[in-house]
Amino acid sequence: MGKIINSTNFEQEVNDGVVVVDFFATWCGPCKMLAPIFEQLSVEMKDDAKFVKVDIDKSLEIARKYMISSVPTMMIFKDGKPVDTMVGFMQKESIKSKVESHI
Repeated sequence: MGKIINSTNFEQEVNDGVVVVDFFATWCGPCKMLAPIFEQLSVEMKDDAKFVKVDIDKSLEIARKYMISSVPTMMIFKDGKPVDTMVGFMQKESIKSKVESHI
């Protein structure tokens, strides 16, 4: 499972380079379907992007700040700023292509 971050380390984790944040919930079915794909991409793209996860139930303030209204939502950050958002379950190649467009 990817590294789970929270409000204490969120800003530090997303402030450098391309970072993909998976906003998820433990009770979310599509989130569970996305998890192995997210994990595969984190290994395949480790030299180009960092992949981290935020449990919205444990980090509500971050979810509110970035207006996460449904899960899964993946947000791509570049040098600390959000540059792209993907909502819902997506196929691996679609996610990879979106991430590559910001590298």
